[in-house]
Amino acid sequence: MLNALDISASGLVAQRTRMDAISTNIANMNSTRDENGDLAPFQARFVVLETDSALQTASGGVGVKVKSVEKETMDPTYKYEPYHPHAIKDGPRKGYVAYPSVNLNAEFVDAMLATRAYEANVGMMEITKNMAQQALRIVG
Repeated sequence: MLNALDISASGLVAQRTRMDAISTNIANMNSTRDENGDLAPFQARFVVLETDSALQTASGGVGVKVKSVEKETMDPTYKYEPYHPHAIKDGPRKGYVAYPSVNLNAEFVDAMLATRAYEANVGMMEITKNMAQQALRIVG
């Protein structure tokens, strides 16, 4: 029964990491500078999950863990804003500002999915706790 709690806890950690990446993407969707302060648009993050066979139940259920947090490799979105302080000064894209390719609708859908998965794991923890309490009542 403790393995079931560990599996649900691993799901909570994984979904929390997804929500952190999503909130970072939304917060930086208009950032024209990278984390070093260089004039380059923010690159969106996404979380890669994998199974964690160290957390396994007798019936074959396994946990999940965060494999990595990757950066998107999409080209930036260019908007013509010649008076913006971060506009490109010369070349074929003169007057354009490079913005991150963050799709707000997709980020909201991902956030909703992560929230629902988080809630499902909390629900499983509640069910597991209730089963343990019922077992103790039967034994006691």
